[in-house]
Amino acid sequence: MNFSYRDDQLLVRDTVRDFVRSRIVPEASGWNENGEFPLELLPELAALGLTGLAVPHEYGGAELDMLTIALVMEELGAGDGSVALTIAAHNSLCIGHLLIGASEEQKGRWLPPLARGEYLGCWALTEPSSGSDAISVQSRARRDGDDYMVSGTKQFITNGSIAGFAVVLAGAGERKVSAFGLRRGTAGLRVGRREEKMGLHASDTAQLVLEDCRVPAPDRIGRDGEAFNDVKRVLDRGRIGIGALAIGLGRASLEIAIGYAKERRQFGRPIADFEMIQWRLARARTELDAARLLVHRAAALADAGLRFTDAASKAKLYASEAATRAADSSLQVLGGYGYLQDFPIERHLRDVRLMEIGEGTSEIQRIVIARELLHVD
Repeated sequence: MNFSYRDDQLLVRDTVRDFVRSRIVPEASGWNENGEFPLELLPELAALGLTGLAVPHEYGGAELDMLTIALVMEELGAGDGSVALTIAAHNSLCIGHLLIGASEEQKGRWLPPLARGEYLGCWALTEPSSGSDAISVQSRARRDGDDYMVSGTKQFITNGSIAGFAVVLAGAGERKVSAFGLRRGTAGLRVGRREEKMGLHASDTAQLVLEDCRVPAPDRIGRDGEAFNDVKRVLDRGRIGIGALAIGLGRASLEIAIGYAKERRQFGRPIADFEMIQWRLARARTELDAARLLVHRAAALADAGLRFTDAASKAKLYASEAATRAADSSLQVLGGYGYLQDFPIERHLRDVRLMEIGEGTSEIQRIVIARELLHVD
């Protein structure tokens, strides 16, 4: 592996880091308290190219490689998990599916406004009765002349109530899935319950309810009934982004703990002098650095056009769990102060916990890794 980064990659990373520190970090606590994504931030994110990270230049995007996107997602995660997850779902899932499965005509219609940040996108796969077993979706798409009639309920949809465009997955027969592009306002498409979550309060999560939505056949994405292979490819790339996001949350927590340990004095000296504190900090730093190497390895394989399913699962599994441990240890270093909202560590810990669930749980990642290891279909 090449352990150096190009100048353009470092420039993107540093530009995003500066924006996060000046614009996101000071406001993150208020946004989370309000419990809504700050839509007024969307034009600023778009101006930095963050609403079209992988979108080709011809459609108005930044056309970044996967490794650069991983650098971006870590910086966003270090600022606020809610903003980072919103951008991840928009780019990795919604736009990611279009980049993989949409026709050139569809890309020309749908990608430019998404890349410009005119509205957010969402990706509707999970249902009340199907999450990890995504092939078993209960929603249905049936052909009706030149259209499809799509019905069902989608659960845990990030950006669900604020998105202007959705990629919706629906059953198209026994263990078959089709994908459709739906604009906000489509007859029969409505927002169901908005979820109240443990963390990520400023990230919108909602049900989407489809009641005989009439979708023109030209808005079907990919071949009829064959979208599941595209879904797996979308999730592979999404896991790299989630791993990077998790590292950002863990890193932000650790930086606070390091600063606190140097200043907080007990028994006549800084608590950073105590071995038990040093060991907590050292373990967290080591695991986050190892996680970053796994994430960047998966990204580099993706950029090289090589198979990266196994690498993405390893990266997402290890990074999400290492970041949770880092945030938890960092909170412990602060003691009672870590449990207060005076410091953002308690928010980071609540936020990072989702990273072991979203884009496939840790259990699913272990299944994917074991299948690759044992060559099991």
